Amino acid sequence: MNDSILIFLCVLLGAAVIVVPFTARLGLGSVIGYLLAGVALGPQGFGVMSNPEEILKYSEFGVVLLLFLIGLELHPKRLWEMRNAIFGMGSMQIGLSTLLVGGGLLLLGWSWPQALIAGLGVSMSSTAIAMQVIAEKGLKNHPSGRNGFAVLLFQDLAFIPILLVVSFLGVKTETVGSPSVWMQIAQAIFAIIAIVLAVRFLSYPFFRWIAGAHVRELSTAFSLLIVLGIAYVMEHVGLSMALGTFIAGVILADSEYRHEVEANIEPFKGLLLGLFFLAVGMTIKLDLILQNPWEIMFYLVALLALKMLALVMTGYIFQIDRRQIPLFAILLSQGGEFAFVLFGQAVQQKALDVERSAMLNGVVTLSMLTTPLIMLAYNKFMAGRNQDDKPEADKIESEGRQVIVAGFGRMGQIVTRLLNVNNISSTVIDHNPEQIERVRKFGFKAYYGDATQLAILEAAGISNARLLIVTIDDKDTTNLLVEEVRRAYPKLKILARARDRIHAYELMDRGIEDFERETFGAAVSMGEKALVIMGLSKFAAHRVGLKFKVYDHKNLENLYRYHENEKEFISQSREATAALERLFAQDMVTLQEPANDESWG
Repeated sequence: MNDSILIFLCVLLGAAVIVVPFTARLGLGSVIGYLLAGVALGPQGFGVMSNPEEILKYSEFGVVLLLFLIGLELHPKRLWEMRNAIFGMGSMQIGLSTLLVGGGLLLLGWSWPQALIAGLGVSMSSTAIAMQVIAEKGLKNHPSGRNGFAVLLFQDLAFIPILLVVSFLGVKTETVGSPSVWMQIAQAIFAIIAIVLAVRFLSYPFFRWIAGAHVRELSTAFSLLIVLGIAYVMEHVGLSMALGTFIAGVILADSEYRHEVEANIEPFKGLLLGLFFLAVGMTIKLDLILQNPWEIMFYLVALLALKMLALVMTGYIFQIDRRQIPLFAILLSQGGEFAFVLFGQAVQQKALDVERSAMLNGVVTLSMLTTPLIMLAYNKFMAGRNQDDKPEADKIESEGRQVIVAGFGRMGQIVTRLLNVNNISSTVIDHNPEQIERVRKFGFKAYYGDATQLAILEAAGISNARLLIVTIDDKDTTNLLVEEVRRAYPKLKILARARDRIHAYELMDRGIEDFERETFGAAVSMGEKALVIMGLSKFAAHRVGLKFKVYDHKNLENLYRYHENEKEFISQSREATAALERLFAQDMVTLQEPANDESWG
């Protein structure tokens, strides 16, 4: 092997090993360390690497592996549940960012095609930067992290249509043999379908065959082959490599090989992602910044301010908790790696001049550098304020209680009172400190804390508990909690509150068999009273209510198999309703007979 290659690798790894721990200890995170090391090693620094674009090209596999691993943790049903956030918030964010940034550039005298291209380019965020910050700050299950991921995913989906917009804005330079725009779209659709089918129907038999050989490195090799093969196909048809591997990860999320694949890929992801940040640092053109420092700083501040404004507006439009909106905006405030490709394409199409492309690339790169710094400032000055100065979680004393109640609103209080009068004590956890203080005055043993955090539940004694009762009123939080607990404590009995019939099916998807729809019992009770007012005896009305409860619950379970097929679900629901009407019509004679109502009086 060439000595220069070994020296280069040693310098690269050495710089990362020295700088990254230093910035991490200062609280700046690993991303800043990698970027600064890249600046030092790049052409504008010590000149160890004169062509950082080559490293950037290959190090993008770190982002590819990152999206693949994210896909492995995201089941298809969970992805479907996120569709409103992905397509709604994602499209709104890109639209508002493009409008604000493009409009600002128009006011500065840019032509409308160049302003539109710049607006579209900077509307894209860096998946690598944002997801790394989300991981380091433990925001994966945080509302800001989940919403940020949804927007990033839509940006991946929107990249090809945005490239097509750029091709229409530029001077046509296509050769006779180049594919048309519609052919490119057809190729992209065919590639995605082929990937889905191949991963779903071909990879499983291969995994079984390889497992039979009992050679661990073969499993690692096949996992990498899947990722690299899909990345090649996606790049060949002009799509995002990361998007393709993300789709593959989602498909494999339900397989029995998921954890093995994850363990095989994880080490490569970390190294290549670090290399990607190093390469981004190397591409920072210090000479351009030093030549036009005020202009670059103006555009950088304007980009961050306008994009964060667009994200804040998106958060308010989609009714994100106002306390989470600043964090959501910071996570996605930077420009992304897609901008480099987009501006390069615009230059080739003669829709953007070289000077402005270089300036925009510099601004986008610097914006990547600022995200961890803004995040640090947020954590220091704003995080506590945006949590409404909530106290730290209480120190929980489980005292051997075998029941844990998560959520102490109206439903949780009634359940707990019923347990107490039967001499069954429970450990109660709620995230509302005012609510905790209020119920303590009435003698309840309740603690403040976030029940979605396993550390809180473990402190409450979940490892020795017989039952977890989830009465939280937010269905997304409930779903997240039961997923985490089911994964960590698969044998624990869980009784959950369902907001409605749809939420009941979501809980069933997560393996929850025991749930109670929050308004169902009260609605049936009200219906019984209505029947009495309309002339039925109290006994008959109560009997009707009981029969209706039994039939409806059985009907809910029978229709579960159809709940993802809307057409079949509606058809089966109509048949079930007709059957219920026939059942009660046959029983009506019995119900109308006089009954002794004294015990119901």
